[in-house]
Amino acid sequence: MNAKIVIKKIDGSVFEETKLLSFLFIKDAYIPYTTVSAQIYSNDSDYLSICEISMYIGNTIVHHGLVDSLELVKSSGHSIVRLSSRGFTSLLCQNQIEPGMITGISLNKLMDSYYSLPYVTHESNTDESNYIFVKNNSTMWDGIVNLSYKLCGTFPYIRETNCVRITAVNAPTNYSYESSKLINSGLAYNYKRMISNFHMADINGEYGTYELEDSDSINRKIVRHKFFELDKQFLYSPQDALVFRDKYSQRGSFRYFCQYNGYNGEDLFDNVTFENVNQKKITRIEVNGSKNGIFTELSSYRDRFLSL
Repeated sequence: MNAKIVIKKIDGSVFEETKLLSFLFIKDAYIPYTTVSAQIYSNDSDYLSICEISMYIGNTIVHHGLVDSLELVKSSGHSIVRLSSRGFTSLLCQNQIEPGMITGISLNKLMDSYYSLPYVTHESNTDESNYIFVKNNSTMWDGIVNLSYKLCGTFPYIRETNCVRITAVNAPTNYSYESSKLINSGLAYNYKRMISNFHMADINGEYGTYELEDSDSINRKIVRHKFFELDKQFLYSPQDALVFRDKYSQRGSFRYFCQYNGYNGEDLFDNVTFENVNQKKITRIEVNGSKNGIFTELSSYRDRFLSL
């Protein structure tokens, strides 16, 4: 299996880089964009005017994004390019909208009414029954996260290259791997983000009314207290502001994973079966490539958003 990076310049011309020394592709249900980092034997093309890259593994496009950084190094008669890129949905984290209350907002309105972001798409959802409160310095992605939670009780994620979704796909692809086909499999815990106690002020700025203690954190001897002002994103149900933060603090706290040789085209919220894991949602994909081959690690999170 081969991988390549297709580079597009400002003038619209494109060229391909097929001599990849190494690469790392990551797609995660809690990261609002795909990432690629790569080292390439360059064909001495002009890199000064590049504006976007696409990455293919086999015949599957897995990433389309901006170039965050690029370094061209001459060594031992070779030109080596080191680049890193985030998908175009990363722009949702870098664009703010006017602070204040926005009522009658749907996902379609939020995505389509403010900025035209290149190549960014979304599932269609016209439900205008909710509102968002835009805080100072918050981003479009913050609004999508808040709206997704209110509409579906979910955390939004990226499907395909740059498609924002707040619900699971209707017809996910099913993948199954026998133990003999796996390099390894296992499980992992991550407790470093867990919070034990949340304290939110009331409308008068006083504390004591809105409190949440997380028993899982307390049982693990984790003591971390967080105080914050009344969250106007949850005025309809203030306690939900604490519940949401509790869920978010435990994101990715437990996962099953497996690794195999190659890449078969998995996407977030497809299903995977391996070992004792049966038809569980894929919530992280990590693909490594080097002279030793291409290797894919699939993870399925178990946490308070993704107990699937």
